[in-house]
Amino acid sequence: MTGNIPSEIGMITSLTSLRLFYNDLTGTIPSEIGLMTSLTILGLHYNSLTGNIPSEIGMLTSLTYLRLDRNSLTGNIPSEIGMLTSLTRLNLQDNFLTGSIPSEVEALSASIEYYFVEDQKNEITL
Repeated sequence: MTGNIPSEIGMITSLTSLRLFYNDLTGTIPSEIGLMTSLTILGLHYNSLTGNIPSEIGMLTSLTYLRLDRNSLTGNIPSEIGMLTSLTRLNLQDNFLTGSIPSEVEALSASIEYYFVEDQKNEITL
């Protein structure tokens, strides 16, 4: 699959699992993804997504699984990810993220069984 993730994806509010990994998706993650409040799984890893991680991801409070790794995402990790207290898996590795890990996100690391945020590609500090 190639192309952008359309903003209209936010209209699919009853979807519980969105797995679009190992494709050639480009462009940004639309902020409208935050409207998909029934999501428990969001897997967008192994694509060519760019831009910032939208802070609206913090509205997906039912998420247990969030993988955005192996893209070309930039900017800071939004502190709103810290609102995802049901997460058991978080992977943001192999992007071009910068800045510090927000304390809200770092606080989740104790309760997450699969937590990968830092790596040599991401220029993140603790």
